[in-house]
Amino acid sequence: MPRRRPRKIYGQLGDLQVRLAETYRDVRRAQRLRYQVFYEEMAASASMTARMRRLDRDPFDRVCDHLLVIDLSPATNGKNRWARRPKVVGTYRLLPQHLAERGGGFYTQGEYNIAPMIARQPPGTRFLELGRSCVLQPYRTKRTVELLWHGLWTYVRENKIDVMIGCASFEGIDPAEHAMALSLLAYHGEPPPEWQCRAHDRLYNRMDLVPRDKLDVKAALKAMPPLIKGYMRLGAYFGDGAVIDRQFGTTDVLVILPVARINPKYFGHFGAPDEVKSRVALEG
Repeated sequence: MPRRRPRKIYGQLGDLQVRLAETYRDVRRAQRLRYQVFYEEMAASASMTARMRRLDRDPFDRVCDHLLVIDLSPATNGKNRWARRPKVVGTYRLLPQHLAERGGGFYTQGEYNIAPMIARQPPGTRFLELGRSCVLQPYRTKRTVELLWHGLWTYVRENKIDVMIGCASFEGIDPAEHAMALSLLAYHGEPPPEWQCRAHDRLYNRMDLVPRDKLDVKAALKAMPPLIKGYMRLGAYFGDGAVIDRQFGTTDVLVILPVARINPKYFGHFGAPDEVKSRVALEG
């Protein structure tokens, strides 16, 4: 859990700013946003404690970095209608490998057997787990998502990350409802042996629900959640098997994105992997 740290602003577009959480209060604001999105808007099942506090929190929050998109625009505030009340409108939870090793491992390993995959990589390979990504509904625009990605990519470059991993979700707990999209992921970019990873047997659900010769790629892409579609475009691999997360009411898939696999056409916009400075434009 971060204490006061030097402010690290990764960029700003208009009134929206992307930076790392600096304080415990910052993390609580991210947890409150996650509660709004996962529990109030979506189908997550909250514990009594979560309902009372209106926070989505777990032990991993203490060891993670938290990337925030903040709206700096003036807001009405009772007695002082011009008071500035910056609010967190987007977040990504970031768990680099060195922090995971100190704090009990990666969250993802609860669903997927990632240890053998990590062990197969060359010594010194740096992993980063992405999780708890969400954006407040009115801010779900290309502009906000790109700013969030700018911050993430800058963090990846600063920390010399080699591989990003994490679970991405489909809404609902019935894989059959997403048969076409899951099947496309099962057949898309099947990973070579060194990147293969399987869901734990007790949680495993087949993804190849539609035969290859019956797969409608156009329909599958249309049904694909935007975040997962974005990972596909960047060059991600996907793990073997979907996992039902009953707490969050989702069907999860494992994303494996080696930085070396990222499509170079994105570097002109976000910066090449070996660049140090961010290319995020500062406006205003």
